[in-house]
Amino acid sequence: MHGVSLAALDTACIVLSGAALVLGRWRIARGDVRGHKAAMLTASAFAFLFLVLYLLRGQLEGVVHYDRTGPQRWIYFTVLTVHTILATAVVPLAAVTLSRALRGRFAAHRRVARWTFPIWLTVAVTGWLIYLLLYVF
Repeated sequence: MHGVSLAALDTACIVLSGAALVLGRWRIARGDVRGHKAAMLTASAFAFLFLVLYLLRGQLEGVVHYDRTGPQRWIYFTVLTVHTILATAVVPLAAVTLSRALRGRFAAHRRVARWTFPIWLTVAVTGWLIYLLLYVF
């Protein structure tokens, strides 16, 4: 991919996923069910695309090692640990949340979405931070 790294591309996907997630939450808070559904399906599509690109990048480029020292290293590994644990948890949570909504089980959807939203948003934000710490700072 000339001029665009896979790391930047998959990070753009998680940024768009997080933005759509926030938009979806905002839409449902205003009673816009159709807008909420569209935003959440968009968030899910970008999260899925992120995962595909992330796995592809791992196969093509291998593991990126963080070689900095000092406090920045501890910050990086703390963010990475939180991100990894929550990213693992959010996949089944998001699947259940989406499944319940698509089957019209809205009360059950809301119960799990209360947990899914903040975890997913944290995963998105920590994903952005990991990219910044690895490639920018």
